[in-house]
Amino acid sequence: MTKDGERMMTKEDEIYRCNVCGNIVSVEFAGGGTLVCCGQDMELLKEKTLADEGKEKHVPVVTVSGKIVTVKVGSIEHPMEAGHFITLIQIFKSGKIVAEKKLYPGEKPIATFEFEDVSGISVREVCNKHGLWRS
Repeated sequence: MTKDGERMMTKEDEIYRCNVCGNIVSVEFAGGGTLVCCGQDMELLKEKTLADEGKEKHVPVVTVSGKIVTVKVGSIEHPMEAGHFITLIQIFKSGKIVAEKKLYPGEKPIATFEFEDVSGISVREVCNKHGLWRS
């Protein structure tokens, strides 16, 4: 909800989290309405960047070699434990998601993608505890 108590409509590619149970939802198609979990509106995650980093290491580090894009989460490898891990890495081009990889506890917080044209890409990732981060 907004400050005025008005419900917000979902939009494509937004990511939401339930502040009760921790469910995380990525909107693939926005058909209107709001997302509700555990009896309350889900929180829209706002993208954080290096300026928001503080003590945490969440900003995606992107390396491009020819057609290969490698994304490592954090300048120091992010933990991948059952209670604290990276759940998703997404690649954007021209404002749209063009590739993504789900991650699970015990895996490395790294993903590799191949593109014909790597110009203009950006990356974001989701930490189950600390939210949404963009390169």
